Amino acid sequence: MTMLDRMRRHKGWLKWSLALVVVAFIILYIPDFLQKQDPAQTGALPHDQVAQVNGRGISVLDFRTAYQRQLSAYRQAYGSSISEQMLKQLGFEQQVLQQLVNEQAMLAEAARLGMSVADAEVRQRILAMPQLQLNGQFVGEAQYQAILARSSPPTTPAEFEARLRRDLLVEKLQALVTDWVAVTDAEADAEFTRRNEKVKVQLVHVAAAAYLGQASATDAEVAAYYEAHKQDYEVGERRKVRYVLVDTEALRTGIVVPSRELERYYNDNLDLFSTPEQVRASHILFKIDGKTEADVRASAEKVLAEARAGKDFAALAKQYSEDEATAALGGDLDYFGRGRMTPAFEEAAFGAEQPGLLPDLVRSPFGFHIIKVVDKKAGTTRSFDEVRPQILDQLTGERAQRQAERKAEDLAKAIVQPGDMDKAAAGRGLKVEETGFFTANEPILAFGASQQVSNSLFALADGAVSTALPVGRGFIVAVVSGKLAASIPPLDEVKDRVRNDVLRQKAGALAADKMRSAEAAIKAAADFAAAAKKAGFEAKTSELVARGAALPDVGVNAAVERAAFSLPAGATSDTIAGPDGATIVKVLERKEVAPAEVAASRESVRQELIDARRSEFFSAYMTKARQRMKIEYNRRVIDQIIG
Repeated sequence: MTMLDRMRRHKGWLKWSLALVVVAFIILYIPDFLQKQDPAQTGALPHDQVAQVNGRGISVLDFRTAYQRQLSAYRQAYGSSISEQMLKQLGFEQQVLQQLVNEQAMLAEAARLGMSVADAEVRQRILAMPQLQLNGQFVGEAQYQAILARSSPPTTPAEFEARLRRDLLVEKLQALVTDWVAVTDAEADAEFTRRNEKVKVQLVHVAAAAYLGQASATDAEVAAYYEAHKQDYEVGERRKVRYVLVDTEALRTGIVVPSRELERYYNDNLDLFSTPEQVRASHILFKIDGKTEADVRASAEKVLAEARAGKDFAALAKQYSEDEATAALGGDLDYFGRGRMTPAFEEAAFGAEQPGLLPDLVRSPFGFHIIKVVDKKAGTTRSFDEVRPQILDQLTGERAQRQAERKAEDLAKAIVQPGDMDKAAAGRGLKVEETGFFTANEPILAFGASQQVSNSLFALADGAVSTALPVGRGFIVAVVSGKLAASIPPLDEVKDRVRNDVLRQKAGALAADKMRSAEAAIKAAADFAAAAKKAGFEAKTSELVARGAALPDVGVNAAVERAAFSLPAGATSDTIAGPDGATIVKVLERKEVAPAEVAASRESVRQELIDARRSEFFSAYMTKARQRMKIEYNRRVIDQIIG
């Protein structure tokens, strides 16, 4: 079996590696400005290494390339307003670095196992790519190079094929490690049934909150509950720090960005301010899988004739289209730009002079399409004057961010030991402040929520000085000024919390008692709602719902859901008691899954389960593989480029 056959066979499970592939393609392109970057800005040279995985180096240039391309991808997806400072707070730089390390680890493991990718395999994959086919055939070398040149970012065949070779090597490793994973018919059928069976219920619910006013707790009860549940009130290690903040916002006022730089940024990033030409189209797909092309074409021509005769296109799509994702929507594909569809489909849709039904069938790798162009939008580009304030704000913020980072790094170097902090801060016109005590998992009031900063501060040794750490307002340099070991606070400190827990528990018990007092009458009654009303409750009725849906009054409730799906139609549960109250549920109707539906979906569900299990196993495999590897991080370089 060839690699292409194996990949076709495993087409579904390869979807989970999309994130890896995206990261891989991001690293393809190295803009000139990265190669010419002034190393003085970061103190790190382009070929300095940030990490090594079994001797495989990841350079500053690799990191910055990946970072810049991912930043560009974020801005294309979410708009140019997303700033590097915002991403820094989300730990974006660390994510990029970890992705690069993980990729190198996979390549190193493949090399350890003696795996390689032949030129023929790379070529075979290229020839099979739908984006590089026209009428079922490879577009040809000239068009192939043109497509790569028009891609964003542009790339050469050599770069594209080198990246593709690495992707194929990772895919081979994944296949080798996880090909044994299997899912039985019974498992697939059970999962489909679990997802798709539905129930319609009536229920009555008594909320525990309604009985809080009737609950009371003596000091003895509070003390007894505290003794039985002490671990629930444990407080982890707490620390406080002295710190100096370099405020990014304060630096913005002194920054002037020349107009020529604003214009250069605009011209270099026109794609951020442009909306490409778009088409909205609907289609009816006729797949060829397992059928002769002539027969499929004949069927499609018949439906095309009906559409030409004026029959409602959406109705035809719902009746005939084999595109499961859009058939129920009347074939609507919404608006799309170039590069989203296969070349043949795209050429036909964008080539239409005006909206309307295309006169001929379109053949793509997926089959035959009847296409109706609904609307066309010309590409637009916002003028420089329109976006000038936005660019100015962004570049000012980025420069302030870089200034703050450099100032904080300079400050950190000047503080050799904690006692140097006051003098170093005063000499730079900065102020030393101190936080209150905080745990590793709670926001630090002075900085905001940043798990990265908390982790760094809890990793600091006694007498050590932090590097420049990014926080919401800029960068800090900090030293630990106090520690409190993890402990269970005495009852006096948490008495109110304990009392509230006791009251909630008692209120829940009162709600359950109230419901149980009416349980027998409600279960025996022919009219559930009437019996509930007589007992002082209001019955609520749901729609037909699947597992995981919210039910009236109780929301998503695992215990109530288990009862509802375990009962036959017409049956009523016992009282279901929980921390939020008590419930009785009656199943009015069950919608079972037809055996034909189960059989028809068996393979797709099987593949989903296989995908998930393979993904989980491969992740665990690589975790162990990385433990065998020598992974070294160059903290000096990382601190220089990340902070």
